[in-house]
Amino acid sequence: MPKGIYNVPKAINEPVKSYAPGSKEREQVLAAFKEMYNATTDVPLYIGSEEIRTGNTKTINPPFDHKKVVGTYHEADKQHVEKAITAALAAKKKWAALSWEHRASIFLKAAELLAGPYRAKINAATMIGQAKTVHQAEIDSACEFIDFLRYNVEFMTQIYAEQPVSSEGIWNRMEHRPLEGFVYAITPFNFTAIAGNLPASPALMGNVVIWKPSATQMLSANVIMEVFKLAGLPDGVINMINGNAGMVTDTLIESPDFAGVHFTGSTGVFNSIWGKIGQNVGKYKGYPRIVGETGGKDFVIAHPSSIPAEVATALSRGAFEYQGQKCSAASRAYIPQSIWPAVKDHLVKDLASFKMGSPEDTTNFISAVIHEGSFDKLAAAIDAAKASPEAEIIAGGTYDKSVGYFIEPTVIVTTNPKYDTMSTELFGPVLTVYVYEDAKWTETLQLVDETSPYALTGAIFSQDRYAIEEATKALENSAGNFYINDKPTGAVVGQQPFGGARASGTNDKAGSVLNLLRWVSPRTIKETFVPPTDYRYPFLG
Repeated sequence: MPKGIYNVPKAINEPVKSYAPGSKEREQVLAAFKEMYNATTDVPLYIGSEEIRTGNTKTINPPFDHKKVVGTYHEADKQHVEKAITAALAAKKKWAALSWEHRASIFLKAAELLAGPYRAKINAATMIGQAKTVHQAEIDSACEFIDFLRYNVEFMTQIYAEQPVSSEGIWNRMEHRPLEGFVYAITPFNFTAIAGNLPASPALMGNVVIWKPSATQMLSANVIMEVFKLAGLPDGVINMINGNAGMVTDTLIESPDFAGVHFTGSTGVFNSIWGKIGQNVGKYKGYPRIVGETGGKDFVIAHPSSIPAEVATALSRGAFEYQGQKCSAASRAYIPQSIWPAVKDHLVKDLASFKMGSPEDTTNFISAVIHEGSFDKLAAAIDAAKASPEAEIIAGGTYDKSVGYFIEPTVIVTTNPKYDTMSTELFGPVLTVYVYEDAKWTETLQLVDETSPYALTGAIFSQDRYAIEEATKALENSAGNFYINDKPTGAVVGQQPFGGARASGTNDKAGSVLNLLRWVSPRTIKETFVPPTDYRYPFLG
């Protein structure tokens, strides 16, 4: 196909606004925050053309003020899930047949809405419902989500433009069909951008989707559906439901029309879904695509040549921004003895200066963890460290859930490199440090590789290029996203495609062409212009 026809707007990463005092964006987001915080948002099920309110509701409570009710969301029962399947399949034929340009236009328009009139609203919803500071909301629910929508269009055109060669008298071409059936998107609380991208990327490629957002992300999920609808997404292409997770999943993957799952969440849940798909594999029309990003136990390892202030800053930001609830957050660190005193001094001073509270106060660097279950798990880990002869808490160590689910950013230093919090995923503001002997750099690299079953993100710090190369090779299977002299968080769409392997997922790299390829089924077409009329080949004489 001629590449000239794929003349779509060039994807450029959305600039991050500063929200500095006196700025227009600061006034707008705080006004939106106040309006949404003082309202009661009612979130329905979105099935086909209907907004369904079942009456079976649960409240939406900000994690930083859990007695406050800012909304309710309706839960589906099995008949609603089955209705969503019917609605999706009814929309499929017309959606799949729609020209790619018109599918692209819908999602490009959604990006423009988020960049402009809906920016404050999507950020405010994320701040309230997911307890993100204004900066963390901006880089997620505005910028990253916008980047996903724009770059995915560019990646789609690259897929369509790449065509096989043709020999004389033959025309070979490749078409990328949507999957037969529907895609099930399961999204987490911690990134609004992930919640929007996981249903949007298969839909862009012509698929229909049933989307189950996290129950703790419903406020911003509702804004996502509002934006998609305003952008012109046809009814039934993306259907949003919530309800008992086991019931929803079991109902969807029992359907013969189940074509794939796009997942971000825990390793245990993903393993369970994979197992159920395997048990049902004989009933499907095709082999389902299973795409998942799961857990992590992300690391930072510093070489003796590292600059202490750089290492400490990477830990302060990488471990504690958004309360350590990023998939990529640093949760274990390996620091050489020679620089540990300086790193410790910087780190402890940083943490002492952190302010914690409601995201409405823009001087707060951190807020609350997402819910009581998370709070209790983190509090138990902190208490265990206090009681352990192998651990010492050098910063933080307190917690309080009387108003919100607040865990003070905590640094544990352990003498045991296999201590529980060095290997167990916690998903919160707890960093564990192991101090190693400078001469054991190579042995410590092996320790990093073998301590955790996960392989999502990791970072090394060094001023020694030989050491950097050694670490890059030694840790090649330890992290799908690997950082040199930078924190292990903050992947940017189109720049650092995101995903890990081992127990961290299928490494299909959201934010790249690789992910979109999972949502199409290629068909090769060969056309011969002058077919032969005699079966005999020359060798027959």
